[in-house]
Amino acid sequence: MSNVGKADLENFEAVVLNSDKPVLVDFWAEWCGPCRQLGPLLDEVATELSESASVVKVNVDDNGELATKYGIRGIPTMIFFKNGEAAKTLVGLQTKDEIKKSLEELV
Repeated sequence: MSNVGKADLENFEAVVLNSDKPVLVDFWAEWCGPCRQLGPLLDEVATELSESASVVKVNVDDNGELATKYGIRGIPTMIFFKNGEAAKTLVGLQTKDEIKKSLEELV
């Protein structure tokens, strides 16, 4: 079972902005090859850092308003939130080490 959650317009504030721990938000789409490659890496990071951080996915096709609000121009785009604020952004396929390091910097 994956430790990666799902976020959408309905729960974004509760799941991401009001979280008491850092949250990595992966903006993705089903048809995006690099997004699908990133999935297993995010599962591993979510499992390894489950005590100190959260990982959620936002499908840009279903949540265009969120994608627009956060200026998503290409996917995958990962935005790292801390205390309800966007603290860092990574665009494109990244290594597990880079993703994990970026999230650990916020813990």
